[in-house]
Amino acid sequence: MSMTCIIRYEIDPFQREAFRQYAENWGQIIPRCGGHLVGYFLPHEGTNNVAWGLIAFDSLAAYETYRVRLKTDEMGRANFAIAQELRFIVKEERTFVETVEGTLGIPAQLPGESQ
Repeated sequence: MSMTCIIRYEIDPFQREAFRQYAENWGQIIPRCGGHLVGYFLPHEGTNNVAWGLIAFDSLAAYETYRVRLKTDEMGRANFAIAQELRFIVKEERTFVETVEGTLGIPAQLPGESQ
């Protein structure tokens, strides 16, 4: 994957479980629409109202195709509607980053292990 869309969510911390379900729903929807779901992340310690979603794509064109598919996906539309109805997302920001080759997916290497 050459680019990743990082979605920063400001969420209602009192509706954390509603956001969790919303994120889990994307686990089925995103791959079906053409995105590579890296994962969704809820706050664990510290700030309690910021969550993240990371979705990778081969190109910006692939992202645009994904967005078109997403708008016609029945489960996708339903998931957006739930978020609007329950209002657990206060704010959403998208940032697109490119992968630095040779830095992604490198397994941990303990001292004394050979490559």
